[in-house]
Amino acid sequence: MTDTSPRTTDDNQRFGFVAVIGEPNAGKSTLINHLVGSKISIVSPKVQTTRTRVLGIALCDQSQIVFVDTPGIFKPSSKNTLERAIVSSAIEGIQDADLITLLVDVSKKKAGISPLILDQLKTYKNKAVILVLNKVDKIKREKLMDITQQLNEIYDFEQTFMISALKGSGTKDLLSYLAKHAPKGPWHYPEDQITDMPMRLMAAEITREKIFKLLHQEIPYGITVETDEWEEFGDGSIKISQTIFTSRDAHKKIILGKGGAMIKKVGEMARGEMENILEKRAHLKLFVKLQENWQSDQERYALWGLDKNAKDF
Repeated sequence: MTDTSPRTTDDNQRFGFVAVIGEPNAGKSTLINHLVGSKISIVSPKVQTTRTRVLGIALCDQSQIVFVDTPGIFKPSSKNTLERAIVSSAIEGIQDADLITLLVDVSKKKAGISPLILDQLKTYKNKAVILVLNKVDKIKREKLMDITQQLNEIYDFEQTFMISALKGSGTKDLLSYLAKHAPKGPWHYPEDQITDMPMRLMAAEITREKIFKLLHQEIPYGITVETDEWEEFGDGSIKISQTIFTSRDAHKKIILGKGGAMIKKVGEMARGEMENILEKRAHLKLFVKLQENWQSDQERYALWGLDKNAKDF
């Protein structure tokens, strides 16, 4: 999806931040990974797996577009500090954006716009909002047309796109539209950069994704992964050590598996993806540690770019 053809003059360049918002599991991370042309945000069958804003950078014509993969917007529990911080991060993504794309999963029984999201759009009504209907291949055309009409009656969208983020259909037109409507200005990032996420954090997110994929029925959200060691060698290989923190002893046993079989499988999958992204051989060592109060650690919030003292919504 990334166009790396020669550029002309700086006078023709455009640069813009595009916030991709929506309810949890609408397909935001899948869409951004496709538009950027590389894996930069984790994808999981579990909702609310994106914890922080991830910047993905794409080029199209003379435009450099920075996609902000925001966590899903939902009503957080007033007692859950992490949930409040996650939703606050998503809303900050709206504030900082030049353009907003609202992704709606039309395959859901009640495809629509939640009151919380609608309130945020009305708060920033000076910003252009593009409606992106995802998973259009999973419903009949008549129903799709009805949903399109209903949503455009609820809010005055600049444009509507119908896509399949997973298959990539319709995403080229969306990218082209965003490129043409980005503000004029110089690029902020090198031409070959696709994300601003530190590699240590991305590696940790990759491992967290593999745990969710393999254990999404058994393991809820009470885990986090941290990269403890990152050492590069003269032969081009890299050594990565990570700790998986879990808040319950029962989950620690599940992650390890019988005879360490599960943690070995997680490591193999994570290492393979890391090698593809880093384009170098990786040695990955995983450890599992019980820490009941890891969600209260201020340093972790800072690492994710979240505000531990975020207000309730």
